[in-house]
Amino acid sequence: QVPLVESGGGLVQAGGSLRLSCAASGLAFSWVHMGWFRQAPGKEREFVAAISRSGDGTYYADSVKGRFTISRDNAKNTVYLQMNNLRPEDTAVYYCAGRRIGESEYTYWGQGTQVTVSS
Repeated sequence: QVPLVESGGGLVQAGGSLRLSCAASGLAFSWVHMGWFRQAPGKEREFVAAISRSGDGTYYADSVKGRFTISRDNAKNTVYLQMNNLRPEDTAVYYCAGRRIGESEYTYWGQGTQVTVSS
């Protein structure tokens, strides 16, 4: 059973918006810090955003700050990534990931969802 399943990716024009969702199952979601990462073709996977288990702490890569918003609904075991003012350089496979409290590594990973931004 895949613990994290992303959805919401697709093709959008530059300047448009998308909202990614990541549904968790089989883990104590409210005890897991969550993050979004992305990997573009030929590039290393990079951090995009993270949110603490309670939702009161959020963190962003400089490249998306002011355009992307991460949020979570612990009642629905779901984390979101609202992406506004998308740019062609945001094109990538987006992955959600979970990190248990007290651990430094993300140990739960989804299979990814493709986001393509056309110019």
